Amino acid sequence: MGGAGVHIMGSHTFNDMIAYWPYSTEPFAAPMNEIPKIVFSKKGITALNKPGLTTGAFKDSTIYSDEKGLKDNTITSPGVSWTDAEIIGGDLETEIKQLKEQPGKDLLAHGGAGFAQSLAKLNLIDEYRLLIHPVALGQGLPLFSALPNQLYLKLISTTVFDSGIVANVYRR
Repeated sequence: MGGAGVHIMGSHTFNDMIAYWPYSTEPFAAPMNEIPKIVFSKKGITALNKPGLTTGAFKDSTIYSDEKGLKDNTITSPGVSWTDAEIIGGDLETEIKQLKEQPGKDLLAHGGAGFAQSLAKLNLIDEYRLLIHPVALGQGLPLFSALPNQLYLKLISTTVFDSGIVANVYRR
């Protein structure tokens, strides 16, 4: 996580994360809070914590914060911050290609299936870091359903955590 030069994400993921990371004391909080963030949104960020702008993760982070007695994570201001995140509303492919051409560390994409599908469809992902959680949901959005062609990946590494989560790293 700390090796990233910038975090990129869609607006729904941003709305979920802004409710959690600024108040977190977890080990990943420092890189999540300190590394610059870029949010991709055609509509901009006009309001946070509104129905349809967050996911189930927002509810989960609210429950977690309440249980831990952390600062109220309800966001009501239309202002965008979480350490001055940049909002980009232009063409996703053009914008990502321009970011990739800049010197510096890697872009680290966070997000839900919709944002990931868009990046994969446009062949903008060089390396996939997929976390497999030991939970079967029975529903959800497939990551690769928007691919125009088969995508061949090479397994680079696998890490198994004590929690049962498996991290696989693949490259095109």
